[in-house]
Amino acid sequence: MGKGHQHIPLAPSSKNSEHRLWWAIAVNMLLTVVQVIAGLVSGSLSLIADALHNFSDAASLLIAMVAISIGRNPPDHLKSFGYKRAETIAALINLTTLLLIGLYLIIEAFQRFYAPVSIEGWTVVIVASVALIIDVITAVITYKYSRTSLNIRAAFLHNITDALASVGVILAGILILLYGWIWIDAVITLLISVYVLWQAIKEMPKVIHILMQGTPSHIKVEDVSAMMAKVEGVEDVHHLHIWHLDEHRNALEAHVVLGEEADMERVKQLLKTLLKNDFAIEHSTLEFENSGTTQSNCSC
Repeated sequence: MGKGHQHIPLAPSSKNSEHRLWWAIAVNMLLTVVQVIAGLVSGSLSLIADALHNFSDAASLLIAMVAISIGRNPPDHLKSFGYKRAETIAALINLTTLLLIGLYLIIEAFQRFYAPVSIEGWTVVIVASVALIIDVITAVITYKYSRTSLNIRAAFLHNITDALASVGVILAGILILLYGWIWIDAVITLLISVYVLWQAIKEMPKVIHILMQGTPSHIKVEDVSAMMAKVEGVEDVHHLHIWHLDEHRNALEAHVVLGEEADMERVKQLLKTLLKNDFAIEHSTLEFENSGTTQSNCSC
């Protein structure tokens, strides 16, 4: 029997915590504008690539924060399960955008191989160095929340990769200053693009799995079915479905066939307790049936 892992939804512990995250977003947005301008002035495509990656980081964190705010809304007649999946939808938007940016940069990098342009090395080095400092600070701010949220974790990982990209851009600027290797700018851009694509492709299946109501990865349906069938009074379990309500909550529905002498209320409470403790399934809908006959006693 597999043990479920309890997850704690992201919820910044204070207004100061949220303010730090909003400041991180604002600073990164400003940095993106500066990097794009510097990239256009200096002619450095790798600096623009780093700017777009940095923008995706800021946008990802911004969308995640908005989604978290939406997700706090209680269930209503329109969304009876609540709004927590807003965070998952936000992650899908972020990752799709990241894929498009990565593909665009690859195309631009190959064009630079065939049509290189002159690049101002010092501008690249100075602006990329500032970007590196801001990336590190943002990563430190988001690290605390990255352990409990898919969206914030993605933003944190992007900050780390963006910091590495800034290191690459600095290296390119130095090599251009020392040796005049303007082709290194396109090479660094390609490396950044590949890394961006890898990050997006790695995270995308997790998001799609949740939106497709997939079974949580740490839960095996056969283990749950076997556990339920072992409970005294249970003769059979069928029509068993387990899925993600959102990143942190799991749900189950099943038909449970009871023996003639079984106490339905006792069995129900025992099953719900076992599902919650052993598999982290807090929302379970159980429909009970008697051997040979079916009764519509649905316990939600």
